[in-house]
Amino acid sequence: MNSAIEKAGRSDPSGIAPRWFCLRTRPKQEHLAAQQLRLRVEGVETYAPRIRYRKPTRRGTIWFIEALFPGYLFARFDPMERMRQVRHSTGITGVVAFGGKYAVVPDDVVERLRAEIRNEEIRVVTEPFHEGDIAEIVDGPFRGLEALIVRVLPARERVRVLLNFLGRETAAEISYSQIAKPSAHPLANCPPPSISSNPRRG
Repeated sequence: MNSAIEKAGRSDPSGIAPRWFCLRTRPKQEHLAAQQLRLRVEGVETYAPRIRYRKPTRRGTIWFIEALFPGYLFARFDPMERMRQVRHSTGITGVVAFGGKYAVVPDDVVERLRAEIRNEEIRVVTEPFHEGDIAEIVDGPFRGLEALIVRVLPARERVRVLLNFLGRETAAEISYSQIAKPSAHPLANCPPPSISSNPRRG
């Protein structure tokens, strides 16, 4: 047994102290997998934050709910006692590991995420528009065109835009609900949380 685990085991007769791990899930099953872990595996704490955001589609702007980290969730448990049950829980496909060692997520990483999300189960991600932004028009007669935002009118929840229509630059004023930023996921470019490695048992 690894010396670090032996040392932890002496202070905790049941094994090492519970730690946060990053679990892989089946696609679109992060929330379900977290529920199953809480219901079926004793002593497991889960954290699977979700976001709600607008996304342009052919039918107009639609609100979507997705995992903050698609395909992953965080779980805190004693790996010496619960790792096997966690790995075989409904919706779980594996535990993130590097070089044959399970990756441990530092407590402060999860704490910072919770502070940012404010412990809400679902965080609504709004799309603040600014002058100079490029937006996609998703509703109305100019639907499907990209436009340059030249002025934001927050009191009226509208923006003034410039767009290229029939070969000429046209100015228009439209509502927030008619535009969206052309991005598939509002947090797609955010860096993943840092994690460290922890030896596997056996």
